[in-house]
Amino acid sequence: MEMNRQLESGGIPFRTGRFFCVDNVWYFACREGLDHGPYVSKDEAEAALIDFLGNLESINNSAASAVAS
Repeated sequence: MEMNRQLESGGIPFRTGRFFCVDNVWYFACREGLDHGPYVSKDEAEAALIDFLGNLESINNSAASAVAS
């Protein structure tokens, strides 16, 4: 059953899976429309996504600190 995300209200938008496999290698998609990969397994793609999101968070925090200074 689909549910709204935290702090989300209204109708539930269509969402697709972030991970996909092509020619036996795995990729993940991000909102910017870029596909990241290839990875030898879905587990490796999931780990890469976690690293990617961590890097984005670091960049956002650095930019926020620079603006606040």
